[in-house]
Amino acid sequence: MTGRTMWIAIPFFTLFAFSGAAQLGRGEDQTANRPAKAGATMDSLASAVGTISASTYVIGLEDVLDINIWKEPEISRIVPVRSDGKISLPLLHDVQAAGLTPVQLGTEISKELRKFFNDPQVTVIVVAMNSQKVYILGEVIRPGPVPLVPNMTVLQVLSVAGGLSQYANEKKIYVLRKENGKEARLLFDYRQAVEGRGPGRSIVLQPGDTIVVP
Repeated sequence: MTGRTMWIAIPFFTLFAFSGAAQLGRGEDQTANRPAKAGATMDSLASAVGTISASTYVIGLEDVLDINIWKEPEISRIVPVRSDGKISLPLLHDVQAAGLTPVQLGTEISKELRKFFNDPQVTVIVVAMNSQKVYILGEVIRPGPVPLVPNMTVLQVLSVAGGLSQYANEKKIYVLRKENGKEARLLFDYRQAVEGRGPGRSIVLQPGDTIVVP
C-alpha cells in the first residue's frame, strides 16, 4: 500500500472513495408539492445530494471523526471535535481539526506521527457532520435544527420539518444568513417555489442559516 487514502463518509448516502478524495454520487433535485404533515425523514433527501469531496469539506465543531492509522489500532479511534476545534489522539495529544479538510487533517496527523512511525498511513472519515446544520422556526410541524446536506433547499428543510402548519404565511417565509458579519434576509415565497418560479426557489442553504416561517 503506497500513499495515503483519505475518505469522507457522509451519513445517509452511498460513498464512492478515491485515492486522495471521495465524493457522493449525484442525485436529482427534488421539488415536491406542499409537504404532508406526516413529514419526511433525512433518508428521503438522499437523491437530492450533490457532490462533496474530502478535499473541500471543512471540518467543524462537534463533527465526529474516525481516525485510522494503518496497522496501528492502539492509536486509531473515533473522536469528536471539541469546542476549541481540536481532537485528542494518543502520542499527539491535541490536534487542530476544525477549519481543515479531512485530507489536510490526515496530512497533518501523518506528519506528526513520523516522529514515532515510519511512513504512517492515515485515513480520516467524517462519521457525523454535526457542524452542518440549519435551523427552522415558526409555523412548521417540527421546528428545530436540521442536518444539512449538500445543495439542500428551503423546500427540503420544510419537508424534514413536517411541512407548514395551517397558520403559516406562505408568502412571508425568509432565510436569515450571516454574510460578512452582517445579517441578511432572503425572502422565500412557498407557493412560487413549488410552482418552479420566483427567486426563492434558487436559495441553496448554508451552515447556520435559519428559516423563519411566520
